[in-house]
Amino acid sequence: MRCALEWAEKGLYTTMPNPRVGCVIVKDQQFLAAGFTQPAGYAHAEIHALHNAKAQGNDVRGATAYVTLEPCSHYGRTPPCADALVEAGIARVVAAMMDPNPKVAGQGFAKLKAAGITVVYPLLEDAAHELNIGFFHRIRTGKPWVRLKAAASLDGKTALHNNQSQWITGVAARADGHHWRARSSAILTGIGTLLHDDPRLTVRSVPVTRQPLRVIVDSKLQIPVSAQVLQNPSDGGVLIVHANRHPEHEARLAAAGAALLYLPNTDGKVDLPQLMLELGRREINELHVEAGEKLNGSLIRENCVDELLLYFAPSLLGDARGLFDLPALDNLNAQRRLQFHQIEMIGDDLRVLARFKNP
Repeated sequence: MRCALEWAEKGLYTTMPNPRVGCVIVKDQQFLAAGFTQPAGYAHAEIHALHNAKAQGNDVRGATAYVTLEPCSHYGRTPPCADALVEAGIARVVAAMMDPNPKVAGQGFAKLKAAGITVVYPLLEDAAHELNIGFFHRIRTGKPWVRLKAAASLDGKTALHNNQSQWITGVAARADGHHWRARSSAILTGIGTLLHDDPRLTVRSVPVTRQPLRVIVDSKLQIPVSAQVLQNPSDGGVLIVHANRHPEHEARLAAAGAALLYLPNTDGKVDLPQLMLELGRREINELHVEAGEKLNGSLIRENCVDELLLYFAPSLLGDARGLFDLPALDNLNAQRRLQFHQIEMIGDDLRVLARFKNP
């Protein structure tokens, strides 16, 4: 199963909106073949492994298939994997976990058992869940898993008082940040960051075959057509979310290749919780946020963030811009609690992954 999980990771940047799944086929303690989920519309892990076995001339009849997720039982872009395992003569299926997708949810296991195949699960369920945390979260809540990334000094400052911010963390940490961009379905920022930094919001330090959707929260629709993010709008796509109507500028932005979404709340700003639901409907599994302290604070206040991805440099910046614009508290009982999930050195910097506790 650990080998199957390693194969699943080969699809870390490519399988969305489908989950990352790996499959290893073994017979008489001999490795026959392995596979992983291909981009949407192509072979799932089990089919990929069966094809690889056939290409190598290996007979899989009577073999055991180790899969990191329950084989699907329904027709989507591809036929059911459970049917393919039955037809191939697989005798035993060991799965890391059941698929929470209502279209599957035990039905894949039921098909296998009805065909006389032995089914064993769960095995290394936590690792399999972690690999697809965004997919499972979207299936259960209708919203993407939101990861908010920021780089700061040890005193929690992200830029100097004059807004200078490049670079607080080192090369290794910045490259690691692109890894998290690459595994995401979309990258979100705010108009403040866009006007100040004019970012491309693309993955550059990691070889990828697809770019994430770029989402700009721009309540007043201030984004200029000259913004770098609009120069290659087809490269992953650009979605501008606004709360005020400006028909002429909307037309110019649409002509530049951007998609627009009018989504106001009662205060005339972008409705962030509704935006999360809309991104979920668009099958965004993991949303990667790289924004300024104001939007960061708004997302946290609106309970739109699931985890923080923070890089801390071994430095102090003093009176400068912070990580989150959050209101003052009068009582410690009101503090937002998180759990440390992972702490690791990346080059000379410290990477902290912390998850918000359920309210």
